[in-house]
Amino acid sequence: MQKGRIVILGAGESGYGAALLAQKQGFDVFVSDAGKIALQYKDKLNAAGIPFEEGEHTEALILNAIEVIKSPGIPDTVGIVKAIREKNIPVISEIEFAKRYTKAKTICITGSNGKTTTSTLIYHLLKKAGINASLAGNIGKSFAAQVVADEHDWYVLEISSFMLDNMYEFKADIAVLLNITPDHLDRYEYKMANYAASKMRITQNQTDADYFIYCADDEETIKILKTMQLQARQFPFSILNQINPGAYLEDDLIHININSKEPLSMSIAALALQGKHNIYNSMASGIVAKVLDIRNETIREGMGDIKNIEHRLEHVARISGVEYINDSKATNVNSTWYALESVNTEIVLIMGGVDKGNDYDMLKDLVKSKVKAIVCLGKNNKRIHEAFEDDVDIIVNTFSASEAVQVAYHLAKKGDTVLLSPACASFDLFTSYEDRGNQFKQAVKEL
Repeated sequence: MQKGRIVILGAGESGYGAALLAQKQGFDVFVSDAGKIALQYKDKLNAAGIPFEEGEHTEALILNAIEVIKSPGIPDTVGIVKAIREKNIPVISEIEFAKRYTKAKTICITGSNGKTTTSTLIYHLLKKAGINASLAGNIGKSFAAQVVADEHDWYVLEISSFMLDNMYEFKADIAVLLNITPDHLDRYEYKMANYAASKMRITQNQTDADYFIYCADDEETIKILKTMQLQARQFPFSILNQINPGAYLEDDLIHININSKEPLSMSIAALALQGKHNIYNSMASGIVAKVLDIRNETIREGMGDIKNIEHRLEHVARISGVEYINDSKATNVNSTWYALESVNTEIVLIMGGVDKGNDYDMLKDLVKSKVKAIVCLGKNNKRIHEAFEDDVDIIVNTFSASEAVQVAYHLAKKGDTVLLSPACASFDLFTSYEDRGNQFKQAVKEL
């Protein structure tokens, strides 16, 4: 017997997974996408016998739903979402829906930067320890699609603010908040307080049996924490101050100490993921591992042998003594700051794309001291020129990955680094940051 009609808006990875799970649970399912549906998902929906439309949202087929599962990429300002809300039809995220149908526990990671790295590292540590875990959310396979088979004890979920906005009953067993820096402010009325409140939803519904892990050095996190009463046990981490219980950096050693459990110390030189930002990511991951009673030897081993993630400070090649690094996943200014901070040579910086209301001021000191030339990669580079014209002698416009790489190749000298770290979204010239990174890598290989 069917339980009523569920409509899914957006037919990407999360939408397809939600449709599959809704079908399994006995709902009448319909999928609607305003754009073209990728062939792989179209084939999967057809194979499962799930009806769908593409290129439009037909109100008559949507406004008769008892619940709508919305892709995180669709803003609330879109006409169909407004119409759904006017009819008081609940709108939820795929993560919210999937959690209803699993007893597995969740480790949820959010933050403006470092989510993917930290999620991947935590998952790596759990697998090393023999814990039956899977990786989902903003990364990898859809959470809902995995819940269809539901063979895991733990899910490591990378969660964006857009997902959190449509999560209500969901509870994280272990919540990790890495940082709150300006990003996607166009979706939050350009108000930092709105964006911060969205990030703090990672703690909603937590009890004193749960854990909240956060960065004590992050100003926005500390500011909003002062306004909240949290039930969960809190473990902060810092590279500026000693923290106990929690994690801190002292004399190039990470110390993780959670109550009376055996403390862990590890040299930052032994970390596979280098750079200041990765000290934070490693501390957060280490606290999660200690909460789960993973042995110190296993944590050290895992932090020392994890491979860097694709499109995040990814080494591509060394050509004529010049290093080429793909950091296409840096879609905001803060991510690019971390990338510049972690490179210790002169840099030819490839940046640009869809500007999300970026404030480039925080990059100016690093650009002055490290960047010899900026190669703009985007349709409209005016704001980058305005921001850095006094700091860099050479700023060049390019309109394809291959053109950007060719220009950078001629500007770079032996010992330099060509760094793709755009600080912007990719949708003006590319289908995604992955597409941008892949085109960059292909262009480097063709040099």
